[in-house]
Amino acid sequence: MKLFPLAALTAAMVVASLPGHAQTFPEKPITFVVPFAAGTATDQIARALGTQITAETKQAVVIDNKAGASGFIASQSVAKAPADGYTVLITTNTTHAANEHLFKKLPYDPVKDFAPVAALGKGGQIMVVNPSFPAKSVAEFIALAKKEPGKYSFGSGSSSSRMAGELLQQMADIRLLHVPYKSNTLAVTDLLGGQINMMITDTATGLPQVKAGKLRALGFSSSTRSALAPDVPTIAEAGVKGYEMGYWFAAYAPAKTPPAVVKRLNELLVKAAKSEAAKTAFYEPTGTEVFTSSPEELAKFQAGESQKWGRIVKAAGIEAE
Repeated sequence: MKLFPLAALTAAMVVASLPGHAQTFPEKPITFVVPFAAGTATDQIARALGTQITAETKQAVVIDNKAGASGFIASQSVAKAPADGYTVLITTNTTHAANEHLFKKLPYDPVKDFAPVAALGKGGQIMVVNPSFPAKSVAEFIALAKKEPGKYSFGSGSSSSRMAGELLQQMADIRLLHVPYKSNTLAVTDLLGGQINMMITDTATGLPQVKAGKLRALGFSSSTRSALAPDVPTIAEAGVKGYEMGYWFAAYAPAKTPPAVVKRLNELLVKAAKSEAAKTAFYEPTGTEVFTSSPEELAKFQAGESQKWGRIVKAAGIEAE
């Protein structure tokens, strides 16, 4: 009888115990569900990563945009999807850190209903106004808002965007009218048309409009200036000391997805995020930092972010809807 070394035997037993589809995953197309509209930063990163995963596995990655209700629709659909790894939520802090503090009741549980897969990126936002708006700097915008409290509006199509505006009000001691949208791209459309006065949005959505001369940039929400527009000051250095509000992207599978499948998804997504093609297609053009993690690290990061967002919501005096 042939004897096997203990390590080899253990490895063989582990492999044999894995679900059959986990060993060859993926064997069919994967669907990336995105909580926001086509053209948004989340949509762009999903498409960039999907392209790389298709190149790696030869399986198609389908992008399914389920915009609206602050990510409720997309999150709920993934939470109820088969736990086989073929339906993945590509999302942000909106659905998995902010919503639980902004709404009294969610149709999904951001922790219990999902298996964390991987962090995918993080970045800052850009404060923009219509070129016809009289303020040409953050300080001038604040001065106008202080002069006529409640007259000027800001739009948002994500929790990151909304909280950036709420934090600005809190720290600058101004009062603005909040106008919610299903996505940041829709808010930008109204900003271009003059229906709202200002918004703080992800760079992927706002910066192209600035470079095209259709919007005016007043400041960045991050702690440092963006390499994509080094002449635009941070909101902190423009007069609101200590101001900082960013966003992050991550991937989640339905709860009870086999650990081996989650591990395989993590490997595919992290490799895609670190690829030169993804950096060229999404990360560099949008000023987004490549930020990846293991499933366990994402779970810990999400918990810390939820606590942080809870503090911001409370400090801003926002009552859950």
